[in-house]
Amino acid sequence: MPTPTLVAGAPCWNDLYSSDTGKAAEFYGQLFGWTTLDPGPEYGGYFLFQKDGKVVAGCMANDGEQGVPDMWSIYLSTDDADRTAEAAKANGGQVHLEPMDVTQNGRFAMLGDPGGASIGAWQPRDVTGFEVRGETGTPSWFELHTRDYDKSVGFYRDVFGWDTHTASDSDELRYTTLGEGEAMQAGIMDASGFLPEGAPAAWSIYFQVDDVDAALAKAGELGGTVEQPGENTPYGRLATVLDPTGTRFRLIGPNNG
Repeated sequence: MPTPTLVAGAPCWNDLYSSDTGKAAEFYGQLFGWTTLDPGPEYGGYFLFQKDGKVVAGCMANDGEQGVPDMWSIYLSTDDADRTAEAAKANGGQVHLEPMDVTQNGRFAMLGDPGGASIGAWQPRDVTGFEVRGETGTPSWFELHTRDYDKSVGFYRDVFGWDTHTASDSDELRYTTLGEGEAMQAGIMDASGFLPEGAPAAWSIYFQVDDVDAALAKAGELGGTVEQPGENTPYGRLATVLDPTGTRFRLIGPNNG
């Protein structure tokens, strides 16, 4: 399994904020073949998900005191979390959580982009991030759906140093990627035409599976909910799932037929 190459502003980590971490461990463990690893008491109950011995994600308990829902969070790499936080404020964003150290592993901040989507910044030290990407049962693609498309593209370019490329600029699809071709790392989609009224901009994680429909059936057996069934697209077969506590994530796999 390949170790992801760190590119400026590329997704490098994702973690789950869950009101039932035991149920989450069972659900994702059976769905993706993940196991759990407790890194130690100094992490306050935060634990890691592994796939075949490689770290793919983190998980921490949502006790409800912060007033935020269960969610998956995405972190983009930076060489200076403090500078990135200041740049976010200067480019129409917000700082939800000021930069802070995570033991010797790195330094992080939680930001809000101009469209209101939450995004993390991770400055690696001992830990660069997830150890595998794009393989079965691991994170595969990261995508922002936003109504503030132009402002958001500028934000990620100017704050995180994205090497932006326009993949499509038609009435049907406006889409910008970080990198291009085989080096693409993430995407931003103009969702103004389909994002429900009142729904905030949000980042999505797509997890790679061998068979989307089989994974959807398994998710249902494990207490999850199919929000959007599998659909063939030029990019693979896509689907959207809610885990047992209602946390949204997406699946990607080969097209049927």
